[in-house]
Amino acid sequence: MNDLQKIQIENYKPLREIVFGYLREAILEGKLEPGKRLMEMQLAENLGVSRTPVREAIRKLELEGLVVMVPRKGAYVADVSIKDMVEVLEIRAALEGLAASLAAERMTPKDVKALKVLADEFKKFHLEQNFKGMIEKDVEFHEKIFESTGNEKLYQMSQGLREQIYRFRVRYISEYNQSDNLVIEHDKILKAISKKDRKMAYNYGWEHIESLKNHMINTASSYE
Repeated sequence: MNDLQKIQIENYKPLREIVFGYLREAILEGKLEPGKRLMEMQLAENLGVSRTPVREAIRKLELEGLVVMVPRKGAYVADVSIKDMVEVLEIRAALEGLAASLAAERMTPKDVKALKVLADEFKKFHLEQNFKGMIEKDVEFHEKIFESTGNEKLYQMSQGLREQIYRFRVRYISEYNQSDNLVIEHDKILKAISKKDRKMAYNYGWEHIESLKNHMINTASSYE
């Protein structure tokens, strides 16, 4: 837990919410890895807070499925099973394909231009090997596609998988450094949407997530 730093206290937020948000982000970004034991006293000391908000934050993280409580052992960062990973990515692949297809039909020229800017920014961070920047722009690239469909139900479904996908995205980009593939795949999706080719956009959107799924399965030993 040496990567965790004392948090900045914001007067307008309850301390438990600040601690919860901080720990949640640390888990999603991989600073607190799957299987890591969360000890209240050590966390409280590292973050510069009392144990009470840490305890409350851990309980809330358990409700979100990011933490598991083991009887007589304590709290641990939830692991990611291969079954869970495959199921999430199978759903996301279908949603991604549908979103890209609808975006190809409904995106305005202004939206397409904004999507290209995000793809270019991702390339820039890729060249700089700025993993945090790449992750941020990858999220924004896909968010833009889902938002541009104009389908609120589809967007809400994508948001329901956001946390799980984020954990896979961080691991894929930073640990396995697959950003070369992502640059190519983003360009394919962007090209299909620009041409308003729904079929091509669907295929590239679906394949984009399938590539992530297949890579994760091939490196499954790192989750076990």
